[in-house]
Amino acid sequence: MIYSLTGKIVHTDVSGVAVQCGGVAFYCAASFNTLRRIGNIGADVTLYTYLSVREDAMELFGFHDAQELQCFKLLIGVTGVGPKAALAILSQFEPERLALCVASGDSKSITKAQGVGNKLAQRVVLELKDKFKAEVPAAFGAEVEAAGVASASANCEEAVSALEMLGYSRSEASAAIGKLDSALPTETLIRQALRNLSKLS
Repeated sequence: MIYSLTGKIVHTDVSGVAVQCGGVAFYCAASFNTLRRIGNIGADVTLYTYLSVREDAMELFGFHDAQELQCFKLLIGVTGVGPKAALAILSQFEPERLALCVASGDSKSITKAQGVGNKLAQRVVLELKDKFKAEVPAAFGAEVEAAGVASASANCEEAVSALEMLGYSRSEASAAIGKLDSALPTETLIRQALRNLSKLS
């Protein structure tokens, strides 16, 4: 198994990047989020990799950091999610954002990824909710946990629904409400969440 590649970027396109290592250039399929972070042709780069082996093909996937690779592995473990669908999801969402969508049950946002329909997005949420709680990086684990609490509490759920009606996605609303005291009245939760969300925009 190839754990990572370190070398010079010699080619990029909309689907991936070629990295030259010791005279050999390896092409890695990559997400948009990885492609926008690695630099231009001629830059040095390290990619964390995953080798997909099928009867008819071998394909190498490259990721800017270990968190994205971890999310890719979790995604391809979901029934019906192949490597291309996983890359489409990771092109739309960085790992932290995807974890928040899953924790808050926000399958609607996941359908924004190219080629991902309602049923597949719901399956991603259903099959990954517990896995993300156990395996998501500690750097944003607390925020994901807060989103999960917000989606489970009755008055918080009312506040989340109100924020959705105002145009926020369920994951954004759940993350904002999850940082507040769930004992507060629904109206207070909404006002404070709106105040916090406005600071981020």
